[in-house]
Amino acid sequence: MRRAIIVTTASFGLAMSIVVANPAAAGDPIDKVQFGMHVPNISIGVDPGVSYGAIRLWDSGVTWGQVQQGKKKYWWNGLDASIANANSQGAEVLYVLGSTPKWAASNKKQGFYPNKGAASVPKMSDWKNWVTAVVKRHGDSINAYQIWNEANLKDFWAGTPKQMADLTKAASKIIRKYDPGAKVVSASSTVRLDKSYEKFFPAYLKALKKKKWPVDVISIHSYPKGTGTPANRSAYLEKVNTQMKKSKVPASKQLWDTEFNYGIKGPGKTKGKSIVGDKAASWVAQTYLENLVQGVDRSYWYYWDKPNSLLGITMQDGYPGAVGYETAYMWMVDSFYSCTPGKVNICQMGDNVQPAVVAWATSGSGTYTVPANATVQCDAMNRCSAVNPGDSIAIGNMPLWFGTTERNNQNQAALVQSPAISQ
Repeated sequence: MRRAIIVTTASFGLAMSIVVANPAAAGDPIDKVQFGMHVPNISIGVDPGVSYGAIRLWDSGVTWGQVQQGKKKYWWNGLDASIANANSQGAEVLYVLGSTPKWAASNKKQGFYPNKGAASVPKMSDWKNWVTAVVKRHGDSINAYQIWNEANLKDFWAGTPKQMADLTKAASKIIRKYDPGAKVVSASSTVRLDKSYEKFFPAYLKALKKKKWPVDVISIHSYPKGTGTPANRSAYLEKVNTQMKKSKVPASKQLWDTEFNYGIKGPGKTKGKSIVGDKAASWVAQTYLENLVQGVDRSYWYYWDKPNSLLGITMQDGYPGAVGYETAYMWMVDSFYSCTPGKVNICQMGDNVQPAVVAWATSGSGTYTVPANATVQCDAMNRCSAVNPGDSIAIGNMPLWFGTTERNNQNQAALVQSPAISQ
């Protein structure tokens, strides 16, 4: 995949390895699937200008009702093309199986997107037939199936948590039969709408437990309120992790954040906002780093498209948000890591040959001492400058990478230079 980023790197002299005292046990190398994306126009071959490892097919014109347009009438073209294009770009596919088609709606007044009746509870026979048709057709090309979108919101789901668990169990059984290697992802739940989250999410987990956990992944949407920050998102993730522990979700189940952005209007009268410039780059990079600290195994940015009034951060070629995204990808993917949270969060990256460190503050600020033999400092806009070991550096929510000249040169060599848009 192409990589769009601004590169403003100075030239430095020879450097030695970084010495890090008493590192914590490192996790597995970070896989590129950690960097997921929504690409609304994937069916016509749009290829994002950043590196990504996974795509979620939602708002792409390929929902249940758009594919199965009648009880025995299918229009597969859009879904076929979307999956083929995603696969050709090297991305794993997460497909959202819901919501209810208009023809299958038990109540056409329940829900309106992507069609009337989309939030109503479908007949189990229609649901099973649909899931079977998808899995049999695309079992070789879909890597994960998500049961429903934002099932805690009445606009998307008018049924009960138990009824959603019933659909989950039925779909899981079919997927396990015809595509046993695929992951089953729970219906997603937003966190920022407190009442709807508290009403649905714990009850859904309880119902899944009774059904012996027919999923591989628990899914949430971590959008903060329209005026929220990455620190608010981090607090939501802590809340989710607490509930999962309380609900005794098995440790083997992953946590995925299948939609997120910032500055989105709501809930209620809360206004949205536009996040631009350095703040956009820092917030995006910080978000993916926070995933390591909070145990989020995968997340999907919403979405790759031109600027609009809905989203606070634009993810598009040359925009600061895309620069921050690509910079974080460069720092993180294929690196072993070990993170220590605190006033200043510290994540050691890389390996014993070319280690590096990323530091940032979830909120507020602090200081960090440049580790031994680090010679280069880069921020989320990929602006790099020389540093000296032992220097005391002020750290805020703009993540800073510290490493050797050699490691930095390797990073830069992997990137295509693209001027950033002033935003």
